[in-house]
Amino acid sequence: MSQQVNHTETYTIKDLADEFHVTARTLRHYEQEGLISPAREGTARVYSTGDRARLAWILRGKRVGFSLAEIAEMLALYDLGDGREKQRKVTLQKCRTRITALEAQRNDIDATIRELAGFVALLDRIEYDATSKEWVDPNTGDAARHHLVQVTRHGAILNSAK
Repeated sequence: MSQQVNHTETYTIKDLADEFHVTARTLRHYEQEGLISPAREGTARVYSTGDRARLAWILRGKRVGFSLAEIAEMLALYDLGDGREKQRKVTLQKCRTRITALEAQRNDIDATIRELAGFVALLDRIEYDATSKEWVDPNTGDAARHHLVQVTRHGAILNSAK
């Protein structure tokens, strides 16, 4: 038995705010930006299933890092009369571009984590040698300045390696 979608169902601002865990202010902002266009019954906003679908699209786009302008551009391509082919192509291109940017960010984050982990390992490992008045690696006897940084007895970084 197939389910039929009721395209005449309507929603209040509270219905959608509760369902999508957003505020009524957020919905009004998306309306002001032209992303959704609820009907009006007096002063009350009445959202259609189409508005609901657009809201889901908007929130997915925001979650993955698209700007409202990018989301608006993709949504505007919905009704071109081409079976949404242009929307599909533009969305694919934007998603691929976003994936590339996120992968680059992940690589930068991974490199930063590796650098910080190495620095923490060095700071965990070095000890202050009162005789030489330097921080040294007890495993090698090398002064810590040879390991990228020189640290004071109080742990402050004085300068980086040259």
